[in-house]
Parts: sequence; structure tokens; C-alpha cells
Amino acid sequence: MSPTQDTNKDRAALKAAIYDRMMALEAHELEVAKEHYRAYLSDAVMGEGAQQDRSAVAEATESLDLAHSFDHPVQTHQAKVDALENLDFGLKSEVMAGAVVSFSGKNFVVAVSTDAFEVGGERYMGISEQSPIYRAMQGLAEGDSFAFNGKDVMLDQVF
Repeated sequence: MSPTQDTNKDRAALKAAIYDRMMALEAHELEVAKEHYRAYLSDAVMGEGAQQDRSAVAEATESLDLAHSFDHPVQTHQAKVDALENLDFGLKSEVMAGAVVSFSGKNFVVAVSTDAFEVGGERYMGISEQSPIYRAMQGLAEGDSFAFNGKDVMLDQVF
């Protein structure tokens, strides 16, 4: 096997681990959001025959309002899970959706925005295609440079 084939095999394995970690994180966030939604929604339901005094109605109404506020995070995390499931996460030679990009000691995954996470001792962060940093480097290849926040940055890795 040639060094290029070894590198591609290693990169493909790393990308699979990154994808699995991103999916696990987003699935967890989705479940947490759903749990919050269900908890507040159940508090909003008044049982049959329950004394419907003003304070009980006010508490149920407040819980229902809180439950509705958790609906947005549920939808957001579900959309991220759906986007990841439909993303082509194969090896890339240029910065595009599904690419892992490294520069200046930082690692990014063009997919959905996420908090920083670790895979194989390295930190990564998911960025969306709407992010300014993605727009600045879209279509570039490993070794290319781009300007961002007044600085020239060279892409160390794109895969």
C-alpha cells in the first residue's frame, strides 16, 4: 500500500470516528431537550377532578409556557441529527460540507455547529455552511490560504 493510500485509510477512519462522536453528541442533546420538554409538559397537565384554583392553573400555564420554550431546542437538535444523517462524510479534497479542515492548530468539521469535542486526543468543532469562516475557505484545498479577520491563514489539512 502506498503512503497516500495509508494516509487516506487513516483519514477515513478518523472521519468515521468524528462522525460517530458528532452523532452521539447531537443525539444526546436531542434526548436532553426532549426530556425537558416532556417534564414541563407533564407539569402543565392537570388531572381530572383536580382542584383548579388560581395558583394551580397559573402553575400549569407556566409549565406549559416553559414546555413550549423547549420545543425550539428539540426541533434544532432534530434538524442537526437529520443533517448529519444525510451528509456525505466521505473524504474530501476541498472545503465543502462533510470536510474536516485543520489550520492554525484548530480542527473544524463542516457539517452542523457544535460545541468543541474530542476524538483521538484532538479537539474538533462543528461549523455550519452559514458560518463566516466556512464562507472564507469554501472550495479551497489543503495548502491554500485565505484571509479571515485580517489574517492570512493556510489550510494544513482538508479531508
